[in-house]
Amino acid sequence: MTTYPHLLAPLDLGFTTLKNRVLMGSMHTGLEETKDWNRVAEFYAARARGGVGLMVTGGIGPNLEGSVLPGASMMVSDEDVANHKVITGAVHDAGGKIAMQILHAGRYAYGPKCVAPSAIKSPISPFPPTELDEVGIEKQIGDIVNAAVLARKAGYDGVEIMGSEGYFLNQFLVTHTNKREDRWGGSYENRMRLPIEVVRRTREAVGTDFIIIYRLSMIDLVPNGSTHEEVVQLAQEIEKAGATIINTGIGWHEARVPTIATSVPRRAFAWVTKKLMGKVGIPVVTSNRINMPDVAEGVLAEGCADMVSMARPLLADADFVVKAEAGQADHIAPCIGCNQACLDHTFGGKLTSCLVNPRACHETELAIVPAERPKSIGIVGAGPAGLSAALTAAERGHAVTLFDRAGRIGGQLNMARQVPGKEEFNGLVDWFETMVAGAGITVKLGTEAGVDDLKGFDEVIIATGVIPRDPGIPGQDRDNVLNYIDVLRDKAEVGQKVAIIGAGGIGFDVAEYLVTDDSSTLDLPEWMKEWGVADPEVVRGGLAPEGPQPEPPVRQVTLMQRKAKALGKGLGKTTGWIHRAELKMKQVEMIGGVNYEKIDDAGLHISFGEARENPRVIDCDTVVLCAGQLSERSLADALEAEGIACHVIGGADVAAELDAKRAINQGTRLAAAL
Repeated sequence: MTTYPHLLAPLDLGFTTLKNRVLMGSMHTGLEETKDWNRVAEFYAARARGGVGLMVTGGIGPNLEGSVLPGASMMVSDEDVANHKVITGAVHDAGGKIAMQILHAGRYAYGPKCVAPSAIKSPISPFPPTELDEVGIEKQIGDIVNAAVLARKAGYDGVEIMGSEGYFLNQFLVTHTNKREDRWGGSYENRMRLPIEVVRRTREAVGTDFIIIYRLSMIDLVPNGSTHEEVVQLAQEIEKAGATIINTGIGWHEARVPTIATSVPRRAFAWVTKKLMGKVGIPVVTSNRINMPDVAEGVLAEGCADMVSMARPLLADADFVVKAEAGQADHIAPCIGCNQACLDHTFGGKLTSCLVNPRACHETELAIVPAERPKSIGIVGAGPAGLSAALTAAERGHAVTLFDRAGRIGGQLNMARQVPGKEEFNGLVDWFETMVAGAGITVKLGTEAGVDDLKGFDEVIIATGVIPRDPGIPGQDRDNVLNYIDVLRDKAEVGQKVAIIGAGGIGFDVAEYLVTDDSSTLDLPEWMKEWGVADPEVVRGGLAPEGPQPEPPVRQVTLMQRKAKALGKGLGKTTGWIHRAELKMKQVEMIGGVNYEKIDDAGLHISFGEARENPRVIDCDTVVLCAGQLSERSLADALEAEGIACHVIGGADVAAELDAKRAINQGTRLAAAL
């Protein structure tokens, strides 16, 4: 008997059956835009081999004006059909099913030709949209239907019509963006006319034996968003119009509530989907922050949905489902919700990948194959760089010995996971421990490896990480001055008034750690209160009228940086605003353009600008130094002095922020090439 009977149960759709309840949700990867269709095909085929019941592609535009970005992939011609046949053929050969998402971005389209129900500019785009007339609306419907017809011609098992997240169809639904007074605006019956018409005409065009998923926004999280009653009404009409499945969308892209970042509680919005259960007769899918089989099983067992959508967890591990089927959930590389290599890359115009799995979207160019000549490899440092190198080298058949002076593997990850909102890092460290234990790697913890320990290896990899940079502030040797390692790793006692020197990622982490007692990430009701999320059955759009109500800070914190610009500008593109908002809610004072003059009994003395003007004393019990890092290269330098060649990776190579993404990628790629 399976451990996950609900998750792994087949789902009969009438004309076809899905082998389990796992939907791989749509992700913008940038792969389609490479035009390397074999590469795109292998990405999806790998997930099909990994056991996913149904996959949905990244958003494909139905026309130029609806495309998310200039040059974004579209489905408009027979040439597009031929290209996509490469994808569908590979997926079907691998035993999978795949639907193409039709994404019309509306006013979110990043280009001057964008269109919308009303000429209201999006706050996340510089381009004001053109208000569509009747002819223009008919064109958009026709183009969406045409994309569906071509998708079927290309061999897709279905399409997903994107009607959530604030995109085109969603924009017609709410008065926030629809100010029309014709038959496409005004009453809710008029405002929901467009999505219903799109689904109805699509069904007529593709026939009865083709999956149509409608992605429906179940909680908008924007002012004047939909009520739950309207959501139910729309879902029922979408069912009548011919949809096969209703998928859950959560929040508009412009919403000021985090929905998929690591600090969002697991399965945070399953309760929203559950409200629709029993009110429609077709399967309902729930989504967002469902990242492990036990979480997915619980959601289904509790009747929150008929299927679960997991997008980024399938980036982290293409074999998620087959490992669950084999009872090896502890072998699943966990999605930690960091956004660093997926959404941050997407919004930065880069190809998507995954922090924990650098092979995601790079399956054809980053191959892990058996070594032609197995070698003995010594690796010093069991942080993310060393661990990824060790696992990859061992997978290829090399004999690996891993040294670390600490008593547990994980390196800087063990500090990151102390930060409220970063609890998912616990699972990443646990996964590394499980995988290392089963990989035949010789692990020597509590060992300060020296030159003599490394002389007998064919290859030596140095991943010794970083050490805190010394900011050289007079008075920093006082007992009340700590560094971030003292605070996060060694749990040093910290006073009630704290000055933090340095506002990079580590400074923000330390600030969050010091102002927070109990993490709201582990308490969904508390998290909802903190971010002002309400029940859309009670409050339109799901935004609490009183706004965010966070717990008061447990310490008074002042966060400072030398750079004369807004703090947190260097944080992740899609998560930086969350961290800034969290600290603002915790009343953290943030100051830029600071000179650190001295630390004495009065506190931290600062001034501003090159002229060192406007002196000020920060009253504080404790000063925490987060002033950057330096590479720890002493062992590498000693080896080179002895004429022993070595590879230097991770923080020992580049002393950036606690950048696990770069470290894991670098370690994996090095070991793949040895």
